[in-house]
Amino acid sequence: MGLVTKEILKDVFEKQTAHQWVVRKSTAKERIEKLTQLKETILERMEDFVDAAMQDYLMPAETVQNQIYSVIQAIDYTIANLPTWVQPEKVENPQDGIAYILYEARGRVCIFGTWNSPMSVTIHPLVEALAAGNCVVIKPSEFNPHYNVVLQEVIEKVFDEQEVAIVQGEADVSKQLLSLPFDHFFFTGSPRVGKIVMREAANHLAAVTLELGGKSPVIVDKGYSVVKAAQNLVFGKVLMGGQFCISPDYIFVHEEGRDAFAETYRQMTLGMLYDDGRLRVNERTQIVNEHHYNRIKGLFEDAITKGAVILSGGTFDDGNRLIEPTLLGNVTEDMLIADEEIFGPLTFAHTYTDVNEVIQYIQGRPKPLALYMFSDDESFQQKILNETSSGGVTINGILMHNVHLPLPFGGVNNSGTGNFHGIHGFKTFSHQRAVYEVRG
Repeated sequence: MGLVTKEILKDVFEKQTAHQWVVRKSTAKERIEKLTQLKETILERMEDFVDAAMQDYLMPAETVQNQIYSVIQAIDYTIANLPTWVQPEKVENPQDGIAYILYEARGRVCIFGTWNSPMSVTIHPLVEALAAGNCVVIKPSEFNPHYNVVLQEVIEKVFDEQEVAIVQGEADVSKQLLSLPFDHFFFTGSPRVGKIVMREAANHLAAVTLELGGKSPVIVDKGYSVVKAAQNLVFGKVLMGGQFCISPDYIFVHEEGRDAFAETYRQMTLGMLYDDGRLRVNERTQIVNEHHYNRIKGLFEDAITKGAVILSGGTFDDGNRLIEPTLLGNVTEDMLIADEEIFGPLTFAHTYTDVNEVIQYIQGRPKPLALYMFSDDESFQQKILNETSSGGVTINGILMHNVHLPLPFGGVNNSGTGNFHGIHGFKTFSHQRAVYEVRG
């Protein structure tokens, strides 16, 4: 469809408004057929997606492929389980009849994608919206111009626009979409814009799912292997250049282990990113644009000016918009990096002597999308789980609560509202309709 006007958007919306009643009556078999076509078409265009992501921001082929395969896995999982999900859910029957829950489509869904993982934050929710029997309009990020061309061709090959449409443009298109009375808005992005989406959706009393972000903390228990912890965390900053919503943001390390952790972090960075003492340029994801590159560099410079020290990294490649995974120490609350979501390959380490200091610090800040802890002590793990709140948690690793499809993925308060993945996504895009039939 390409760039669109207000009239085109209204026309698509009206088509989907009329067609929603057809789609909601579709069977599990019919929905599975559409999902299968989507899967096959995405796989056919794998190399095109890889080439497009390379043009947009030098994303390595392996990263693009992994994003695609994660969505293929989600499609397969949905196909395998959809015949069960669509069945009425039995509840305890009353004495004079029967009662059950019907999962019916919400109707018209608008999905706002983002640039950092355009497949998993656009197609993944689409899969579950389709599984629930909805019509969908997708608005991808304008920061992925080459990727969006391929994505649009895939969508238009599989779907008629009265069922699924993709519209491109900048903030004005998003604003126009928010003015339309969709039944559900699904947004991935920053808390600042998430508040705008929620505010506009309130005009229609529409349901909203917000997948936001925040500063996701890491807690390394005293005595835990610094090698294992550092290896995971450096990988988390190399992957996509740290530009994903559940990227580890800052780290708590016991004061007795900070020096060992910092040195191990440095060695892991050298091992992953250097060849013969020279920083490798290829196979790394660029910072998406100059604005975000300068923002991240500004966080670093502000911290250094105010007294932070470099424990590892610190190399900036302005020409290629690449930043070496960098660990800072001596970060204080007056530094911008202590308050802003980094969304890049920087991080900083605080030290602690008592885990209650860590808990108090986390409790005093907005609830993050993810929390990571590295500990083999079950009592330590339970204490953190019981006394903090976050969208999700991975213990002794990173990202894993996001990739295991039976688990819900979503935030809490400042990091989002609602969730998706698997049955949780199917329910997000469904209305749970109570039915009570009196008999006798």
